[in-house]
Amino acid sequence: MRSRERFLSHWKGRLLHSGIHILSHLRLLLRWVFYSVLMGVLVGFIGIAFVYAIQWVTTFRTGHWWTVLTLPAGGLLIVWLYRISHDQNDKGTNMVLASLRAETELPMQMAPLIFISTVVTHFCGGSAGREGAALQLGGSVGSVLGRVFRLAERDKQVLMLCGMSAAFSAIFRTPIAAPVFAMEVVCVGAMRYAALVPCTIASLTASWLAGKCGIPLAKYTIGEIPAFQVVPALKILLLGVCCAAVSILFCVLLHQTEHFLKKYCINPYLRILAASGVLWVLALLVHNQDYLGIGGEVMRRAVAGQVVWYAFLAKMIFTALTLGGGFKGGEIVPSFFIGATFGCLFGHLLGISPSLCAAVGMAALFCGVTNCPLASMMIASELFGMAGAPYYLLAIAVSYLLSGYYGLYGEQTFLSSKFTGGYVSHKTRQ
Repeated sequence: MRSRERFLSHWKGRLLHSGIHILSHLRLLLRWVFYSVLMGVLVGFIGIAFVYAIQWVTTFRTGHWWTVLTLPAGGLLIVWLYRISHDQNDKGTNMVLASLRAETELPMQMAPLIFISTVVTHFCGGSAGREGAALQLGGSVGSVLGRVFRLAERDKQVLMLCGMSAAFSAIFRTPIAAPVFAMEVVCVGAMRYAALVPCTIASLTASWLAGKCGIPLAKYTIGEIPAFQVVPALKILLLGVCCAAVSILFCVLLHQTEHFLKKYCINPYLRILAASGVLWVLALLVHNQDYLGIGGEVMRRAVAGQVVWYAFLAKMIFTALTLGGGFKGGEIVPSFFIGATFGCLFGHLLGISPSLCAAVGMAALFCGVTNCPLASMMIASELFGMAGAPYYLLAIAVSYLLSGYYGLYGEQTFLSSKFTGGYVSHKTRQ
């Protein structure tokens, strides 16, 4: 009888303890549902406005060639805006990554500054992407709301990751890859899984809003996908090796161009004027606008199997001059451009589907410059479907390994060695 009472008492205690834990977890879930939906709605609408602004200026620029002549004026405006905001030493996305490690505080003016300056860059024809604005917009809004709600530092960082996920999802319409990328890019080898639920909800909310506002999902159609066999697999493996080399070249070119221009043009106004002049000359030499702005049409042609041999090199140079000179935007969309055009060229040279190689190149080069293999695989599946998944995975894995510790973001840290699996602690190479 006593043993039965002890047994019942033991299980009552365990059930009560478990019930209290479940209730506390439900309370935590409801709390983060509120914050993440709020972030998804707020950042989602900002991202939607940003997408439509970029689309409008891109359409206007492609129909009016003279807008390229405004590059110097646009550059001077950007430098002046950051100077009057006392943010002339802005480090962009690197500042967001540093803030996520509690190393710095994001300024409140970051969101409007990156919004306006990126739109100005695209209006004038600067070669840049949109994800820099996405990460900075989301991170800045999350940081501000974290201070408004007086959240603990770690909770404020989760809110910043929610903002980054929501902005990336609304702007790129890749709701599955967005939360993974936000959690993966900060620290290689140590994803912050506590942010998975908030980031997922914020990303899906923002993507749903973007869809309701007429922004379509990002989709590309691949032509021929050969069966996964030894010969095509070896060719794709070689493409992964080449993408790793191109990603290192792109990162080094970006960083060294910026360092060179800052060394020899200390005044930011003169620096951006010099970059504008060189971009003018290059635009005249190529006789088209393919390498200005995002270059979405060139990427679509590459996935369709059409490319000029020097396209990936030209985009590297245009982007390095644009961002190194002081214009604002992102590096990831240019990396998609470079990967697609290089992959298409590779396919033509080695006799394997140029369309498939363009898709594989986009994913593998993205992985090489961001060191985010999981996000790269998810982006590939969202953009191109799962039919070519074995090829995506193979090239992404090879590119991740061989790109070493190079990357776009100087504040990205590595806690796990790519080569031995052991513990390391250092930032990306410049």
